[in-house]
Amino acid sequence: MIDYDKVIPQKIRDIQPSGIRKFFDIAQHVDGVISLSVGEPDFKTPWAARKEAINILEKGKTAYTANSGLIALRRAVSGYLKDFIHTEYDPESEIIVTVGGSEAIDLAIRAMITEGDEVLVPEPSFVCYSPITTAVGGKAVPIVTKEEDKFRLTARALKESITPRTKLLILPYPNNPTGAVMRRGDLEEIAEVLRGTDIMIASDEIYAEMTYNGEKHVSIAELDGMRERTLVISGFSKAYAMTGWRLGYVAGPVPIIKQMLKLHQYCIMSSPTVSQYAAVSAIEKCGGDVRHMVEEYDMRRRLVVNGFNEMGLSCFEPEGAFYVFPCIKSTGMTSEEFCEKLIYEKKVAVVPGSAFGKSGEGYVRVSYAYSVSHLTTALGRIREFLEEHKN
Repeated sequence: MIDYDKVIPQKIRDIQPSGIRKFFDIAQHVDGVISLSVGEPDFKTPWAARKEAINILEKGKTAYTANSGLIALRRAVSGYLKDFIHTEYDPESEIIVTVGGSEAIDLAIRAMITEGDEVLVPEPSFVCYSPITTAVGGKAVPIVTKEEDKFRLTARALKESITPRTKLLILPYPNNPTGAVMRRGDLEEIAEVLRGTDIMIASDEIYAEMTYNGEKHVSIAELDGMRERTLVISGFSKAYAMTGWRLGYVAGPVPIIKQMLKLHQYCIMSSPTVSQYAAVSAIEKCGGDVRHMVEEYDMRRRLVVNGFNEMGLSCFEPEGAFYVFPCIKSTGMTSEEFCEKLIYEKKVAVVPGSAFGKSGEGYVRVSYAYSVSHLTTALGRIREFLEEHKN
């Protein structure tokens, strides 16, 4: 008999499964559940992108592309970033098309982090940064963000977390799960802390198009001296409702991009061809669709924030992405307990805040990337749940 404990490294066995997927999986086995647990837009991929994919399939253009992606797509991404974050990237040497933004995050960490290196991860934040860091032998160092700071990373907290082993800062804004947005002034203060160091930044901007209250997205790559140390990571899953197409990209300085491309070549070869052609059309023809979806998300955002506040759960008002992060401490339950009871008693699936780091305890994440009908029904069930569990 094989002793699998000897085969599997301890650092891999210690990695916990995603808390997001746990409640998504439970929802699949409970009849009648309204799931607000996954960041899955309820919109269809815009027709222009779908039409182009159909056209490409009919023409049989399904061969591999260049490892770094279709040059037409890299040029489109380059032009988009120039307009959107006012930063230019050479499509020949500074952009890689990846399998979702997730692959870009993985490549960035693996290309730069080795045994003992420290990666600073503002928390609460998306679930993948720390496990990937652990898998390559690095040490993920959480930086707790607080509701009183609107869940933004502060320069003071960053400065206090830097050590001689710090190599990379994850900058996940607009933030999943809190919906926090970093403003230009906040980023200027972060940039000032980093100037004069060799610390790199992986700026996960997958929700960049989704900002509200008149707040326009600002990338730290725009700021003086930051482009040379920043990897801008984004993709098509969220803004273009293209989750299943599995397409993202990373833009950054040539020395790092070259190393990431080698890993991409060996592990992936190239991203899905049909998806890449569709993404060109998405960038060139679907801006209006994106604006429409963002307007709809904004309406849902206000509906859900008001709903939670009215039922007595204080809810931070998100300025980006499509999540709210209400505080459930008043119920006396842990985040995990709250979510388990809610799904089994009222058939509503949300995600415990603790899935996004220890500092997320006492909160739950609710996605409003769902129809108004689903959201309204779910809010009603949660209100009933709170009434039934009053202390």
